[in-house]
Amino acid sequence: MGGGFVTENTAACPISPVVDIVFSRWTTPILWALNEFGRQRFVELERRIGTITPKVLTQRLRQLERDGLIVRTYHPEVPPRVEYEISELGRSLGPLFATLATWSEANLARVELARATYDDAGLPRA
Repeated sequence: MGGGFVTENTAACPISPVVDIVFSRWTTPILWALNEFGRQRFVELERRIGTITPKVLTQRLRQLERDGLIVRTYHPEVPPRVEYEISELGRSLGPLFATLATWSEANLARVELARATYDDAGLPRA
């Protein structure tokens, strides 16, 4: 994977590394589920998120653990049990998620209206 987070893009947009970490596909639903519902086993997360494959969930959990946003706890029992929970670092993203949820409630309808207006105008799509 990569080394540091300082790149040319960081100078142009200092939040780019955070966006890459937190808002990559599946990361936000995983962090949200762990923050909202607490410690969970793999199967619980898989059920809660729904459409994620076991392979992708495993990859995302490993990356989030590597980034320090979640904690993986292995219980050497028979059968073995593994639990995941959000770390203090991950929990510190709570205000960001709360702000985004508030923004979403206040503005998603306006985004949909803007899209419909754009589409009705027959303008070329990106």
